[in-house]
Amino acid sequence: MSGAVGTGAAGPAAGFTASTQVVPHRALLTGCAMTATLMQILDSTIANVALPYMQGSLNTTFDQVTWVLTSYVITSAIMTAPVGWMAQRYGRKNLFMVCIVGFTATSMLCGAAQSLEEMVVFRVLQGAFGAALAPLSQATMLDIYPFEQRAHAMAIFGMGIMIGPIMGPTLGGYLTEAFNWRWVFYVNLPFGIVALTGIALFMPKTPVKAELRFDWTGFAVLALGVGSLQMMLDRGQSQDWLNSPEIITEAVLAGLGLYLFMVHMFTAEKPFLPPALFRDRNFAAACLMMFCTGTIMMATSALLAPFLQNLAGYPVADAGRAMAPRGFGTMAAMLLASRLGGRWVDQRKLMAFGLLLLGATLHFMSTWSPDMSERQMVLTLITQGFAMGFIFNPMTVMAFATLPPSLRGDAAAMQNLSRNIGAAIGISVTSFMLTRSTQVSHADMAAGINPFNRLLQGHDAIGRLLDPATTHGAERLAQMIDRQAQIIAFSNDFRMMTFVVIPPLLLLFFMRRPGAPPRDPVAPVPRAAPAPAPAGAD
Repeated sequence: MSGAVGTGAAGPAAGFTASTQVVPHRALLTGCAMTATLMQILDSTIANVALPYMQGSLNTTFDQVTWVLTSYVITSAIMTAPVGWMAQRYGRKNLFMVCIVGFTATSMLCGAAQSLEEMVVFRVLQGAFGAALAPLSQATMLDIYPFEQRAHAMAIFGMGIMIGPIMGPTLGGYLTEAFNWRWVFYVNLPFGIVALTGIALFMPKTPVKAELRFDWTGFAVLALGVGSLQMMLDRGQSQDWLNSPEIITEAVLAGLGLYLFMVHMFTAEKPFLPPALFRDRNFAAACLMMFCTGTIMMATSALLAPFLQNLAGYPVADAGRAMAPRGFGTMAAMLLASRLGGRWVDQRKLMAFGLLLLGATLHFMSTWSPDMSERQMVLTLITQGFAMGFIFNPMTVMAFATLPPSLRGDAAAMQNLSRNIGAAIGISVTSFMLTRSTQVSHADMAAGINPFNRLLQGHDAIGRLLDPATTHGAERLAQMIDRQAQIIAFSNDFRMMTFVVIPPLLLLFFMRRPGAPPRDPVAPVPRAAPAPAPAGAD
């Protein structure tokens, strides 16, 4: 297969092919590609815990400093989609190296920023360079591993995708506490050097197609839709959602941009993304599944941190360590799923098992209270990580199993875009529901605090301590009600996410089990050598 992506010639002469050519130093190339992916995924969450320190150092308000996160996420989401075209136009290896250099350099600039304006500009550039790292790593690993080893390759890739968001807050908290917040960005330098060196030395050369032209219309309307959607989700809670003219405008622009993109993609002569991607039933279903699982993966991580710190009383470092076992469960499941999948067990059955187990853990988390034992929490998180590993690995294998090699680059970019949008929506919806549910529960319980409540009319120690007629009693009652309201709100969020596993389960019925690896329709089919003429023939 060609190292380029999109429609083009394929075959050994064009670059490298997964099925027929052994790539030298494949293990080293895999490690370097995963280093680049992990570096980019970590940076999407590692700065979260450092925001309060940045706020003081950069002399900004909390609302303003959140643009450090928002600017990176929005740019990454927008720039993920054109990765396939850029890899084909400039060569995948060339693009990979440029993005690693750019990401590492802008990370250093972020660490050296002296004002919020500088930080936001550097984070925008960092997001633009970093958007291509995960899709390029995924497409490269699909190329260098043969069809029968692809599940194992995707298990390795999935570890970086799944573990990055879990390790990010823990590593960010340690670096900020041990050094300062600037090391959250400086830590990328050694990883960037290792990744760049490995890609430059071990990745096979890929062709450049200078004749290709960019679909600016498709990119513009997609950028409008994705950017407006991300802005709406990031600022909706603080702006009171549809009660704000800003949020209404962003919602209209998001809907208009995504609608125009769909129309353009299916009507243009050479669209931004090839429609053949979405005609493949396995890939279309896998993108929707990636959207749903991305929603759960990031939303649970976003909910666990405040639950453990604010309600269970865990220090920041301990809360980060408590979330780490989920990553170990994911690693174990991905390795096991890569062994079971393919010839032994139908990938769809593995996904069904993982989805059912994930739903069970979310339902169990809806019964959590701050008084639960650490052992109970760790066992639940390990099981949840195990379930995610059984979903992600087979889902990625099924998504690419029936696609021709020429579409892998665009498919990897689209799959990562689905995960990013799902994560953004999941975090926004659960945060919104957490706030609203806390307010509703607080109001319901506070309605029972009145002079006619017999529990508050006693003359014993508890009655005097919780007497709402006194300032001390009223404050203590408010704290108790607020705490119970938050426990109920977290429970409602976890229970709501339990139902998110239902659509992916239904999508399994639309997937078909792959047979032989798909042949690239544009690749030349080698002719068989003519049979030798029988002895004595003319």
